[in-house]
Parts: sequence; structure tokens; C-alpha cells
Amino acid sequence: MPNKIEHLGIAVSDLEASEKIFTDVLGAAPYKREEVESENVITSFFKVGENKIELLQATSEDSAIAKFIATKGEGIHHVAFSVDDIQMEIDRLMDLGYRMIHEKPKEGADGKMIAFLHPKGSNRVLVELCADK
Repeated sequence: MPNKIEHLGIAVSDLEASEKIFTDVLGAAPYKREEVESENVITSFFKVGENKIELLQATSEDSAIAKFIATKGEGIHHVAFSVDDIQMEIDRLMDLGYRMIHEKPKEGADGKMIAFLHPKGSNRVLVELCADK
């Protein structure tokens, strides 16, 4: 079962401009910038107490983030929940009838293993499960 909100993912067109906005709002610079080649994104992470904000900029026009921005514009892309055993959570949710985008965890940003639920089964909210590697 999820034990906390791990981060909110925000799709952005201009990572540097967005980093400035969040640095100003949060009063702190991002603690990490990382490219995730498998997802065709560059991410930037901010700490907010025990939670995080992840800014995501596409590195390819056919990435999920580029497609999201093209259809919906910049904004909240997903909510990520921390779990202890990601495969167990994937299996549990699939047993309950939920459709997963990833039936097996994959490497994500910030040292996490990740998997996404399909938003059609979760009130059109893209839900990410995250676990430490």
C-alpha cells in the first residue's frame, strides 16, 4: 500500500524558466537534474518537506511529456506514491482489475523503480508507483 505522496510531476516546456519559478516560490534551488533516456525527459527535483516536486521537460517530440503538453498544455502530469514493494503493489492493483501501463517496474529518475497505472482507470489521473532501488 502507498505510504506517502512521493512527488508531483509537472510537465514544462522550458525547464530553466520553470526552475526559476519554483526556486522563487520554494526559496530553494533544485537538488538534482537528471536525464531519463528511456522516457525522453530531463527532470529537475525540488524538496518540499518530505515530499518532492519533479519538473519534466521533453527531450523528444514523441515523448509522453511532449504529447501531454501538445494536448493539455503545461501543468500537473502525475502524482507519485511511495511503496515498499512495487511488484507486490502492481500485482495487487492488477488483481483488483486496474490496468497498468507497466506490469513490471522499470528504472526511473531519482534512484527509483517506477510503474504507472493507466489514467483511464484512475479518474484520468496518471498515478505513478515509486520504490527505492
